[in-house]
Amino acid sequence: MQKRKRICLYGNSVIVGTLGASLRRFPRYEVNTLSPPWPETVELETMEPDVIVFDVEADRPEAAFFLLEKHPTLMVIGVSPDNNLVRIWSGQQLRELSTQALVEVIDEQLRSPVPLDPSRAEVNPPDLDKNSSQHKGER
Repeated sequence: MQKRKRICLYGNSVIVGTLGASLRRFPRYEVNTLSPPWPETVELETMEPDVIVFDVEADRPEAAFFLLEKHPTLMVIGVSPDNNLVRIWSGQQLRELSTQALVEVIDEQLRSPVPLDPSRAEVNPPDLDKNSSQHKGER
């Protein structure tokens, strides 16, 4: 039997809670909700997450972005409830897509047995505030 993929939900916003409820319906995922106080990097690393989901309108999970340096196959997913977009960091790239494609993207990324090349990884993601210059279509 294949190992269940561990998804950590970072925060308690409505959008993160809704995604968590949807993802829990898939037996291939183990979904855990993290609540304040937020874990430090070492504590988060011991949870061995494959995916971390957070609301871009809430506190940014700094520990998750630090883990990208050591674990380039980790996916950090920021969800924007205002414009129905999902931002995905996976060691080397940022993608935006509709929330409808979230499960397919997680499955696609986690099926890849070869880790991404960490030498090409972007470990300092762009600022995620509402006034950020990161818009749909920009890379």
